[in-house]
Amino acid sequence: MAEERAVEPPLLVFLEPLVEGEALPSASRTAPAGRAAPGSAVRCLPARAQEEEAGEEEPLLKRSGVTSPRSGRKGRLSSSSDRESLLSSAGHGGHEELNVILDDIEFADIIHRAEQAIDGGVFPERISQGSSGSYFVKDPKAKIIGVFKPKSEEPYGHLNPKWTKYFHKVCCPCCFGRGCLVPNQGYLSEAGAYLVDEKLGLGVVPKTKVVWLVSETFNYSAIDRAKSRGKKYALEKVPKVGRKFHRIGLPPKVGSFQLFVDGYKEADYWLRRFETEPLPENIRKQLQAQFERLVILDYVIRNTDRGNDNWLIRYESQQDYTEESEKSSDGPVSKEWTDKEPIIKIAAIDNGLAFPFKHPDEWRAYPFLWAWLPQAKVPFSEETRELILPRISDMNFVQDLCEDLYELFKTDKGFDKATFEKQMSVMRGQVSDCGRRFSAAPKDLSHSAFYLVLYSCLDRKPPLLAITVNVCGFCIKGLGKC
Repeated sequence: MAEERAVEPPLLVFLEPLVEGEALPSASRTAPAGRAAPGSAVRCLPARAQEEEAGEEEPLLKRSGVTSPRSGRKGRLSSSSDRESLLSSAGHGGHEELNVILDDIEFADIIHRAEQAIDGGVFPERISQGSSGSYFVKDPKAKIIGVFKPKSEEPYGHLNPKWTKYFHKVCCPCCFGRGCLVPNQGYLSEAGAYLVDEKLGLGVVPKTKVVWLVSETFNYSAIDRAKSRGKKYALEKVPKVGRKFHRIGLPPKVGSFQLFVDGYKEADYWLRRFETEPLPENIRKQLQAQFERLVILDYVIRNTDRGNDNWLIRYESQQDYTEESEKSSDGPVSKEWTDKEPIIKIAAIDNGLAFPFKHPDEWRAYPFLWAWLPQAKVPFSEETRELILPRISDMNFVQDLCEDLYELFKTDKGFDKATFEKQMSVMRGQVSDCGRRFSAAPKDLSHSAFYLVLYSCLDRKPPLLAITVNVCGFCIKGLGKC
């Protein structure tokens, strides 16, 4: 057995606590086959070793007395307080045990590489643009692999490093923020947008999940940094005392981690270029199809911040392939390159200002800026209708989507179920209205009335009430374009 483990080292897997309904098994007991104590780590042995050990799992992270309710849905922490209890009971480990991603090995590997890079001194780099603290996260080779947006550094966060926004909030609070959004939930909005994108099969949002990371380059308070230095000093000078600390180092931050998309540029750059250099017809249709998916996403989640600078386009023409082939070799261009089809793709980033709990009803209406583009005047294609209509017309599908969002949003420490139900009422109203307007063009969605579909987010009964709550955003702004 020892020789087999030396040849095939076991895989270390971190398991998430389950939520609501069942007490957490004690760490002192051996977990039943196929399941370890939630929040603990197990060694997945090779097949031969598993046969010899009859499927038993060896808990690695000791936990004592932490209980967590459980529901029928698997693999999620019930709230951020559960995560904090894990953080305090994890010893000196820090953050790795909190990044529990069992259903996506590729994404888990990327997070693992990001943690390795930070441990090796390749720290995330703060992005200068934007109104909050966001960071380019790198791998051990210093290649950008993702964008991390900590909750504590959002525009309303107490550790927002952008001092201009701080003075904006203090000196002109009436013009700061969005009254229709829940403060400090931008990281959940980012992850929720990807969830909606994935459920609808749109494929325009880069993969985004909620993770925990810690880095010296993040914005921490002076107290946190002083505590970290003091604990490290105590561990070095008085090891017996230092080992009693629950955590050595800076506290991990929760936030959204979105995979970095390479080769993309701001949509505004390409849209201006396409005005002078029209696309071939087949590529134009591809762009139109992806644009329609962007429109559906923004409308369903009621994105309040979609300008041409926060969605991206990647376009590689046949000429680009030829030039790249010529640079890479001195000989003639190969047929493989000249026959390669052009690529055009859209990436919807910056989705942190979505999922409002009410429709915008103040002096700022936050209209969809894509409504003024030429692509918005073309009616929805049959391909888009066939992809979206069967899903949004199914009440069970919409309810499943709401339940998945509930599982995501309830992990926030400040989660309020009543507010969440208001958010889902707005989203269901958007879904309902979108289904009725597929015969129109994308621009017509921005002229539609505001709908709410009211019923419990976890109730599959018919809606209690569906109401029109206001006229379109153009009328609110006094533009009179309805």
